[in-house]
Formats: sequence, C-alpha cells, structure tokens
Amino acid sequence: MSDLIPQLTQQFFNGLSLGAIYALIAIGYTMVYGIIGMINFAHGEIYMIGAYVGLVTLTVIGTNSGLPIPFIIAAMLVVAIVVTGIYGFSVERVAYRPVRGSPRLVALISAIGMSIFLQNWVALGQGARDMAVPSLVSGAVQFHMGSDFDVTVPYSRIMIIVVTVVLMIGLTLFIKYSRMGRASRACSQDMHMANLLGIDTNRVISFTFVMGAILAAVGGVLIAITIGKLNPFIGFLAGIKAFTAAVLGGIGSIPGAMLGGVLLGLAETFAAAYISSQYKDIVAFSLLILILLFRPTGLLGKPEVEKV
Repeated sequence: MSDLIPQLTQQFFNGLSLGAIYALIAIGYTMVYGIIGMINFAHGEIYMIGAYVGLVTLTVIGTNSGLPIPFIIAAMLVVAIVVTGIYGFSVERVAYRPVRGSPRLVALISAIGMSIFLQNWVALGQGARDMAVPSLVSGAVQFHMGSDFDVTVPYSRIMIIVVTVVLMIGLTLFIKYSRMGRASRACSQDMHMANLLGIDTNRVISFTFVMGAILAAVGGVLIAITIGKLNPFIGFLAGIKAFTAAVLGGIGSIPGAMLGGVLLGLAETFAAAYISSQYKDIVAFSLLILILLFRPTGLLGKPEVEKV
C-alpha cells in the first residue's frame, strides 16, 4: 500500500508526456475543423513524416559530430517543421481545396486517399521496416517518496512536457493577438462574412494546415527521440487517437484539444499499468464512444448553431 502513491505518480508523469504528444496532433485536427468544418485524416501521416525528417536530419549531422545535443535536437525540429509545413500546405492544395465546395464525404475520401498515399510514399522511400532512432537525451530525475518505489521521470519526457507547454502558450497568444490569428477566428465564426470583409480565406485555410503540420512535426520528432523506433505506419494509429482526443475535448476548441490529449494519454497509461497493455487501445476508443453517446460536443465544445 505504501508504494501506491509513488506508482500512481510515476504513471501520471508517463501519461502526461504521452498526452502532450496527442494534444500537439489533436490541435491540427481541431483547427482545420474549426475553420472549414472538415477532418484532415492525413494529419497523422504528417506527424509520421516529421519523425522521419528528424531522423534523416540526425543521420546527416551524426551523433558523434561533437555538436551540443540541444543544437542537434533544435536542428531536427527546424528541418522537420520546414518540410512538414510544405507537406501540410500541399495536402490542403491537392486534397482539400479542389473539393471544398463538395459534400463532406468527398473531402473525407480525399483525405483518406492522401493518408494512404503518404504512408506508401514514405514506405517506398525509407522502407516499411522499423527503424531505430538513437537516444539523444539520457538520464532521469528521481523522486524518493518514502517507500521502496522511486519515481523516475526521464529527461526526454520532461522535454516533451516543457516543449508542449511552451508551444501551447505561444499558439494561444498568437491566435489571440496576431493579425493572422484574428483572421483565423473570424473565419471560424463565419467564413462567408470574413470573405466579404476582405479576409483572404484561402490564405487563412492554408495557414491553418501549415500550423497544424508544424505542431505535429514537433510531436513526431519528440516521440521518435523518446521511444527510439518508428515506421511508416505509426501515423495512422496516433492520428486516430489524436482525433479521439480532439473529439473528447470538443472538436473545434483548441483548449479542448489540449485537455482531450492529456486525458486520453492518462487513460491509456493507467489502463496499460493497472489492467493490461493489450487493453489500452480499447480504453482509448471506449472514451470516444462514451463521449459521443453522452456529450457529443465534447468536454469544452459548444453546440453548433446553424447560421440562417
């Protein structure tokens, strides 16, 4: 019984870092839906591409280059952000803009097609096998809580939590105070009226896809460094879970995506620790079913009011 609190604390930190990654990806879903009312099901593959670009950058630099580890990680993040930003822009132009005025089912099929294309594009270029990512951040902080079980928090997971919090604060301030942020909020409220008022809605939509891709890329690089393994198909399950997090928090709400990601990460981690690792996906998607049954708008979502 004396080890219960330390074990719960350990699982809390593990779940918090996993939930931070889900939150980074979920924001991309919720931003796109909030503006154009569509789900970008190719978003998980952008996360996967970000992880691969980070690995390629690390391979080019080399782990024995003598450069400081923070510089190497920063280089991985910068290159991944640039490349995935281009991919995010391209996905919007190729898979969404041509079908934007079509029924939503057409856009959904287009997004699923783009998802499959990106999976196979990376599989052909990098191979479908698992690839190892060298561990760059070693060591951990240990907390002794008066029992035989010490709480161990790896520096890599602390890095995930800190980077995510900084990005969340930065994004919130950007959306609230910048000109593009105000334009994005105007488009999310009424796209047609924003267009009539002179806002370049096409530019705003492209910006939204790029911003979502950037956040997903950061999540991909961080999780690759932490887990140490990736393949071309990691984006599908991560994307579906991030979509679950977005729905859980309230699709269209950025704070909801953050909350949903954290809750989903905690639920998965506690399920794996105290039930079985084989049941963690069942618990995650059970949350999705329950939230759709009892609160379809999500925890922080608002009922959609049809404009007349």
